[in-house]
Amino acid sequence: MLFKRFNKTNLMLHVESAYTKKDLPMISVGDTVRLGVEIKEGEKIRIQAFEGVVIAKKNHGINKTITVRRVLQGIGVERCFLVNSPKIKTIELIRSSKVRRSKLYYLRDLAGKATRLKQKFNK
Repeated sequence: MLFKRFNKTNLMLHVESAYTKKDLPMISVGDTVRLGVEIKEGEKIRIQAFEGVVIAKKNHGINKTITVRRVLQGIGVERCFLVNSPKIKTIELIRSSKVRRSKLYYLRDLAGKATRLKQKFNK
């Protein structure tokens, strides 16, 4: 009965809508974000913050991902996060930057002050 009312695309969107998060901030490439990631250590569960610059973004329904880069003790660390994952508890937008590319992979080759991005001020 259900399949007669929905075609395949509408059915997928209907099923995915139950699992997508509604309270997400508008994240774009170049933004500095702080993510609260749920980490399980043995029996304990805690939330660990991961803060960095969004260098890539993929938008595709429930599979929406962002790649966040930060430099930790002189070593670049990149993590790819599923935005709609239940392991992501909070997403906080720290600052926005002006960028002219959709992917900021060139930041991998830069170090120090060269990695700074110009801040975008909202009016």
